[in-house]
Amino acid sequence: MSHAYTQRGLCAALFMISLPLLAAETKPEQGFVDGSTLQIINRNYYFNRDYRTRGDGVFNSRQQSYREEWAQGFQGFFKSGYTEGTVGFGIDAHALLGIKLDSGRGTSGTGILPLNGQRQADDDYSSAGGALKLRAFDTELKVGDLFPVTPVFQYGDARLLPQSFRGVSLQNTSIDGLTLQGGRMHSTRNKASTNHDGELSTEYGGTTYDSASYFGGDYTFAGDGLLSLYHARFDDVWDQTYVSLAKTFVLDEQNALSLGANLYRTRDQGSARAGKIDTNAWSSYARFRTGPHAFMLAYQRIDGDQPFDYLGDGDSIYLANSVFLTDFNSPNERSWQARYDFDLAAVGVPGLSFMTRYLRGSNIDNSKVDPNGAYAYYASLGDGGKHWERDIQVKYVVQSGPAKDLSFTVMQTTHRANAAQSDGDMDQVRIVTQYPLDIF
Repeated sequence: MSHAYTQRGLCAALFMISLPLLAAETKPEQGFVDGSTLQIINRNYYFNRDYRTRGDGVFNSRQQSYREEWAQGFQGFFKSGYTEGTVGFGIDAHALLGIKLDSGRGTSGTGILPLNGQRQADDDYSSAGGALKLRAFDTELKVGDLFPVTPVFQYGDARLLPQSFRGVSLQNTSIDGLTLQGGRMHSTRNKASTNHDGELSTEYGGTTYDSASYFGGDYTFAGDGLLSLYHARFDDVWDQTYVSLAKTFVLDEQNALSLGANLYRTRDQGSARAGKIDTNAWSSYARFRTGPHAFMLAYQRIDGDQPFDYLGDGDSIYLANSVFLTDFNSPNERSWQARYDFDLAAVGVPGLSFMTRYLRGSNIDNSKVDPNGAYAYYASLGDGGKHWERDIQVKYVVQSGPAKDLSFTVMQTTHRANAAQSDGDMDQVRIVTQYPLDIF
């Protein structure tokens, strides 16, 4: 079974799936130069987090209880078109620069700046990379530095600069409404790093592995329905399968109801470096929009004696209750969410939006965690864990003029927990200003 996840095996499997589709009409291309784009993203990021409890919970047994940093980031992304012919070639390239604006030895460690051996933030850091790409009919192959987006393997972009991976990916869009994609990655450059050869790891367990493979697809039906199915293997750690179904019912011009549910099934694989894993994690939601208002209820459940884990430093967790600070993913946890959104264009301020939500998790039982696995530290927390989180976000996006698409976002989070929940009491504030500029 493991041989099917080699680079050659993965590409061959995807190619065989694409063979019946190669007779599809080739889409006209603009050419290598005419089809090129260059975008510059300017991102200013302020982040503070106050660990209000010390010694309560696994992650709060720290010497440093307060973290605060401010930085400026520049991201440049060049994407070429394809050369003419049945098989077209092109390149993608990126360059990233982060500059420290404020950080002290006593307040560093927010994750927006890399730290040296003395836990001091570097004054600046930069990185660059690229990928070769090939397109034949509706199939695209990329090799090099990549930014994959799937529910089981997705790069992280929640700090100053985005994460990237090195490997190979393949995508096919021959069937209308269906996107198939797969890949194999062997190293990473994390969000606050310049090292492209960093080890792949899991988020909560910190378990390293040599490579990861993924394959799956998304099918859009009836215009506003979406079915997704993906599978990933983190070599010698786990096999993970994801399935989701979502549908929006438009009632009239002012009202719409959206329903959705998803499931992750994770089982240990190979030599099981993280220990025994036998976890199902699922969530469901209902969202009702009426005019400028939207109301959402969500429920999430973790069935397993280990926490639900995912790609380290990444964003490959699509559970409904994975929010600003915590993921509500502890062993055997049950959680619910109530959320409200308001579009202030209705009161004469287009581009301004408001969001608030409240989440509560309970029934956490850490007592059955594998004592020899990567999550053994949870065992010290015992049974009866519970916590809650409140998020508030205000965002404004400039609608027109030279500064069109310039955005200002303020996010505030309050989190409170008892001693049997791993995160403890925390408050945090993020202020993000972003200006995407399309050069050509």
